[in-house]
Amino acid sequence: MPNNIKQQIQADLQQAKETGQLRTERVREIVKSAVSQVASELKQGSNELRSLVRDAVSAVVENFQEKGSELKDEVTASIEGALEGINSQRHENIAKTQTDIKRLQAQLDGEEEQLQQEVDVILAEIEETGKEKSASTKTAIDSAVNAIKGSEEIGLLKKRYAQLQAQLAIVRANLAARHGGRSLEVKDYLDEAKHWYDKARPQAESVAAQVGDKRSQLEDKLGEAGTSLARKEHQIKQTLRELLLTAADLFKDKEPADKERETIHK
Repeated sequence: MPNNIKQQIQADLQQAKETGQLRTERVREIVKSAVSQVASELKQGSNELRSLVRDAVSAVVENFQEKGSELKDEVTASIEGALEGINSQRHENIAKTQTDIKRLQAQLDGEEEQLQQEVDVILAEIEETGKEKSASTKTAIDSAVNAIKGSEEIGLLKKRYAQLQAQLAIVRANLAARHGGRSLEVKDYLDEAKHWYDKARPQAESVAAQVGDKRSQLEDKLGEAGTSLARKEHQIKQTLRELLLTAADLFKDKEPADKERETIHK
């Protein structure tokens, strides 16, 4: 590991200071750039890597030591930059894995859709054979087919699954933002959250109206997070945290139809 990592960071900080660009965001970028150049040559988890982070943070502390107890923002920025620097390769690997997951999910969705179409054809054929039976038999067959088509349990499971996937995507967006993930990686998770959120939305207008306010809040937070990310605002982490809390608050509340079903079963 080069011994001049501290000198490099301090020199860059001094240059930024002379040009009037020594803001907290710039501190983070300087540390990230310096650390990532060296980290690419080191083994993940090695003692050298940990020493690299300590030296990078130390360089910033020494540069701003005259601020005393008020250098918290600069120290935070240096830690964030160092972590982003050493984890840049890992986040690239995560992004590639996420792409593979999306491809497999699309394949799975397609196979499930094909299976559903086959089931619909079979049920239609069963209904057709019922037309040749007596009225009572036809009624029984139609009732059975309709019960299978409109299975509330299956619908509920699909909705809950979509809700969990939406929340999981938001959790991943939070983790990526807090641990040095690239903007594109965070955006992919937000897009994934929107995809699953749309799948979890109730189809019946009467049900949608009863939870409309909370869903509107979630939609607003998703939009706010996307805008914040596009502008590279410092507030993105707080926005993502609020988004996660909003999603948790929405999805923990069971919708009226679910509550009514539970009451009946009791």
